[in-house]
Amino acid sequence: MKIDESGAGGVCDSMDVDEKSKVEAMEVDTINESTVKSETDVESRRHHRRSSFMFNIADGGFTELHTIWLNEQRALEENTEGYEIWHRKHDYWLLAGVVQHGYGRWQDIHNDPRFALVNEPFRGDQTKPNYLEMKNRFLARRFKLLEQALIIEEQLRRAAHQNIVCDPKDTVQSLNRRFNELECLAVAQQQVYAEALAGNKSLVQLIHRALTMMEDYLAEMKQDVSRLLTLVPRMPPVSDRLNLSHTGLLTKLTQHLTAAKQAKLALLQQQQQQQQQTISNPATPVDSAASGVEEKT
Repeated sequence: MKIDESGAGGVCDSMDVDEKSKVEAMEVDTINESTVKSETDVESRRHHRRSSFMFNIADGGFTELHTIWLNEQRALEENTEGYEIWHRKHDYWLLAGVVQHGYGRWQDIHNDPRFALVNEPFRGDQTKPNYLEMKNRFLARRFKLLEQALIIEEQLRRAAHQNIVCDPKDTVQSLNRRFNELECLAVAQQQVYAEALAGNKSLVQLIHRALTMMEDYLAEMKQDVSRLLTLVPRMPPVSDRLNLSHTGLLTKLTQHLTAAKQAKLALLQQQQQQQQQTISNPATPVDSAASGVEEKT
């Protein structure tokens, strides 16, 4: 009896081909999945690098800068139309432009391609007739706010360096402490107030007690404010207490940047001189070999 092995072999070969094609398809799928994952990881890292911009001015809450930054960050997160919104990244480049071009040189900052990011939030207003005037006014106001925050940051740093400590019994400190307590109490009672409005009558007594405490805080704050009216005119200026004038503060803020700029220019000049010396006195391999032979002799 003969067995036809050619048909069986053909079947086996076709099965092997099918299995190979399935394995290759699985390998292609895994490669595609890994490629997609790597691309998504790269995109997420790029997005993280774009979103994590670090720039801060530690003004201690004495200006409105951080409140404005917070509102601008919320508007930026809620922005779905794709237009640029001014926030702290633009403040950084505005300060860099002022350091480079000087005070009030808004037009030079506009035209400098290194600070082109400052122009992005105003692209939607280019068709308005007073476009440049409006932009210059905004930059001037914004820089004034940043300047105040930088001055206060330097004052706080100098006060910490001189170990200047406020008296906790001082009227200003008492007013600040009571205001913080009043704010914390109001924030803490928001959930209780919402539940009481929803129909929980057992919380009404607690709300009355919280309102009574808030009235007491307000009465004490009113007394502190009346004492401040006679205290503030007798207080010496902050610049006198820190032994540093307003001009000295501005000079101290800019002297480090000026020193760094001068050091960079000196380094560039030194490199240019070295390049000129190498061009005027080129050291060829033949000359170096001849000098080596002369030294040996």
